[in-house]
Amino acid sequence: MSTATIVIDGATVVTLDRERRELATGHVVAEGNRIVAVGAGPAPAYDGARVVDGRGCLVTPGFVNTHQHLYQWVTRGLAADATLFGWLTTLYPVWAGIDEESVQVAAQGALARLARTGCTTAADHHYLFPRAGGDLLEAEILAAAEVGLRFHPARGSMDLSEKDGGLPPDSVVQDRDEILVATEAAIDRWHDPAPDSMLRIVVAPCSPFSVTGDLMREAAELARRKGVRLHTHLAETTDEADWCQEKFGRTPSEYAEELGWTGPDVWFAHGIHFDDAEIKRLGQTRTGIAHCPSSNARLGAGIARVADLRLAGSPVGLGVDGAASNEAGSLLEELRHALLFARARGGPQALGVRAALEMATLDGARILGREDDIGSIEVGKLADLALWRLDTLAHAGIADPVAALVLGSPPPLELLLVNGLPVVEHDTVVTVDESTVALQVAQVQHDLLAK
Repeated sequence: MSTATIVIDGATVVTLDRERRELATGHVVAEGNRIVAVGAGPAPAYDGARVVDGRGCLVTPGFVNTHQHLYQWVTRGLAADATLFGWLTTLYPVWAGIDEESVQVAAQGALARLARTGCTTAADHHYLFPRAGGDLLEAEILAAAEVGLRFHPARGSMDLSEKDGGLPPDSVVQDRDEILVATEAAIDRWHDPAPDSMLRIVVAPCSPFSVTGDLMREAAELARRKGVRLHTHLAETTDEADWCQEKFGRTPSEYAEELGWTGPDVWFAHGIHFDDAEIKRLGQTRTGIAHCPSSNARLGAGIARVADLRLAGSPVGLGVDGAASNEAGSLLEELRHALLFARARGGPQALGVRAALEMATLDGARILGREDDIGSIEVGKLADLALWRLDTLAHAGIADPVAALVLGSPPPLELLLVNGLPVVEHDTVVTVDESTVALQVAQVQHDLLAK
């Protein structure tokens, strides 16, 4: 945790506080890991403070990534033209070869890329545990600590293999009792419930077509007994909806609710194929959705009804999803794609630029149960801040700075603070060496494909 004082002075500030204040020229001050001042005009003097010249820049809350599979950073570019089920069956044999080293390298690469695109808090859904792979959850936790992002790893699982009628090969699934013991052990070892926590564990069986109903039910009971949140994939494709209807006689959301999987402590990745009644019910229960527009488009899965879900009362955050279905891994790009796809589906007022920014910040914080600590720029909240440079050729002259950020090309990231500490400076990650990580990623991918 930082003990320094950092003053960002002369920037445009979009606070996303309760009044949604926007300061054309203002300042933000962080002491240690907390914000201590936000205001219009020049900042007061602070002895010994580092002063960052914010002229020509926009300050936003750090972004919250609500869904990803970090290990996939080393398996990008495969099955580029496949459907979801075809993509999965192509990649499962490759993923069966992951181990601690490959996961740590992949996680470093993916998290560094997230940081470069404004992310300060990342949730990751890791559900693949090959028998000889080692401690893969620890590997990605160590990587997150090295990069310096606030981290919510979701301990995933699969207990329904090919021989049981599921999709994954036998080599990457586990027994239900083994899964529940390992998940509880991960919570006991790693989960930190403190308000300024850098690490919280989530319980996250993979999906209805790779997990038994018994595991889903018992995982929900475990999570609520331990006071942690729940996450899974749901309603990503019409194939999944058809599969659930044929096997269970229910829609995916009806099946999930029957197993105890709705409520404000639950969020689903994707949530594309919900009907009106399902959306109403999800809103009533305040069940969250991680919207992954780039991945959904890459796999041709469809476009989630984001405007309808938000109107119904569901918090909708953004996620980059796994890099094997979204090679860019850029959280900033998800804001733009969410807005464009929502308007393509629902018209020009379906989603505004400020609503897209809210999805990436406050709504993501709500989904992770962190809205009291992150997601807006307010005195007392954690110093997770992004400073975007908007005075270069690509953005100079765009009248609305939020429109410049969301609709323009990705701007340089002048500074990213996580817990009061710099992670990105002048558009370069400073906690790990990007060139070294890139070389390691390329080598790991080569070795995986050669197995």
